[in-house]
Amino acid sequence: MKEPETLTIAEEIALELLQIKAIKLSPERPFTWASGIQSPVYCDNRLLLSYPSTRNKVIDAFVEVAPNHAPFDYVAGVATAGIAFGALLASRLKLPFVYIRSKAKGHGRENQIEGHLKPGAKCLVVEDLISTGGSSLKAVDALRAANAEVKAVVAVFSYGFDKASQAFEEAGCPFETLSNYNILIQEASKQNYIHADQIETLTAWRRNPMDWSSK
Repeated sequence: MKEPETLTIAEEIALELLQIKAIKLSPERPFTWASGIQSPVYCDNRLLLSYPSTRNKVIDAFVEVAPNHAPFDYVAGVATAGIAFGALLASRLKLPFVYIRSKAKGHGRENQIEGHLKPGAKCLVVEDLISTGGSSLKAVDALRAANAEVKAVVAVFSYGFDKASQAFEEAGCPFETLSNYNILIQEASKQNYIHADQIETLTAWRRNPMDWSSK
């Protein structure tokens, strides 16, 4: 009798995101992102917060990869989607938590970083999704401006764009994701979420989203 296949954490999370429809694939009817780009994939990791089993698997995975970036004494979430994941991870690790807005508030104390962040804090930054890396690195800049040290950014999922890797390298900031686009397509194909003739479309978009969108 053939033993069931053992999945890696990255494969398991990719499959879970497909099953709860946090990631949707639609090569024939692309989604339109806020930037205007046409995309055959749409990712909304906020959905997994409503599924306790998937949510726990993601936090378990974050706990497993966190030591790769030690030592750190704070967990910082990127607003808005990274806040819940960061707070859950901080609770599991018994560490203080802060979150970073995209920009400072225009009223009150005009904070960009919410929570008490001590000078010289070493932070692990948590995101839900890395596309180009822009929002994550804005958070990194805000923490550095507040005299904190950013050890790394960790996220649930990444599209694996070269632009993001280059941006993180230029910023001198390591990053790690629990799963990624290539693994997602692999699992989607194995589980018949997509057909073989759709894989080239999805792969072409991943290579050059702007060119694919313009066509």
